[in-house]
Amino acid sequence: MRFLIVRTDIRSVADGDIAAAWVDGHLLRDETTAPEPRRQIVHADDRDAALLLARALATVGAVRAGKQRVKVLPLSEPRPAFRSRPGRPGT
Repeated sequence: MRFLIVRTDIRSVADGDIAAAWVDGHLLRDETTAPEPRRQIVHADDRDAALLLARALATVGAVRAGKQRVKVLPLSEPRPAFRSRPGRPGT
């Protein structure tokens, strides 16, 4: 499975917006319609590589200070294992 590792800015939210979202029961942030601004994007071919890259990006000062965040997103479903017929390699 391929993964996308993204470092984004965290949008600040006013206290009144938080209270209104809590009372009305709606989402405060909807990443599908208004994603956070991206700072850095990296691709990885497997989960271990994705997590290693995410840990490296998490050492950035802005992430450690809470101004940015690192997200690991799966891009596709795992491919089924390729099975070959006995006696016929690669088919």
